[in-house]
Amino acid sequence: RKAKESKEVRMGMRAGVAVRTLLSVLGCLMVAVLVYTIATDGLPFRMDLLTRWMAALLIDFYINIAVIGFWVVYKESTWIMAALWLLLLICFGSVTTCAYIVFQFYKLTPEEESSKDPFYFLLVRHQKSDVMEHRKGVSVMTARLIFALLACFMLGTLLYTLIVDGSPFRSQLYTPWVVATLIDFYINVVALSVWVAYKESSWMHAFLWILFLICFGSITTCLYIVRQLFYLSSDQPIFLILFHNNHRQVIDLKSNDPPLMVGAKE
Repeated sequence: RKAKESKEVRMGMRAGVAVRTLLSVLGCLMVAVLVYTIATDGLPFRMDLLTRWMAALLIDFYINIAVIGFWVVYKESTWIMAALWLLLLICFGSVTTCAYIVFQFYKLTPEEESSKDPFYFLLVRHQKSDVMEHRKGVSVMTARLIFALLACFMLGTLLYTLIVDGSPFRSQLYTPWVVATLIDFYINVVALSVWVAYKESSWMHAFLWILFLICFGSITTCLYIVRQLFYLSSDQPIFLILFHNNHRQVIDLKSNDPPLMVGAKE
């Protein structure tokens, strides 16, 4: 049993290092893409860039940003820091996503980083009682409605754009800023895919969800969240969807979050 636990710890540490390294590289790549695109094609604040497919891509992009933003708001212990990170997410997209996650990795204590489940400590909020009072979160029913509506909105946007502007697989659509936005979009998809892989107990299920994320973007993101919310009862906090489905209560003396509920699993 001790050997098995030791193996799980090593696997958790390796996974944490791999994700941290991957997101560091992707964040730097996105910075380079932004600098190159600005240098070769100018600033993106031009109406000629806002084609129908670019508008659809931006909606898709910012729905995923909103999902990541919800986690940031939960994670941060002060509204000022949450607002600052949200502003950076809106302005710099996946650069901020990568920087924020890597920063959270570096904030882990050696004990947390070497635990069997370092991703739990990455995801959970560490809040001091004298910093901010407990936030009353959105109810499970409200969250289901919000993300279901976002999925429907994105699906409607996608269908409308297909009908009025045709297929997106046309070379003339791929201007430098569309390409840069696609790279930005898919780096966020990578971050969300890591979360999905962490959540799913079956590699096949994880693979299918990640494939759907790649193909359908924020529609899949929202549907996945709605699915996870249906595993919670109406009186449970929605932050429980962040954690592994089979997660047991983790005692963290530095955290004021309510303990994870064993019943919140598939």
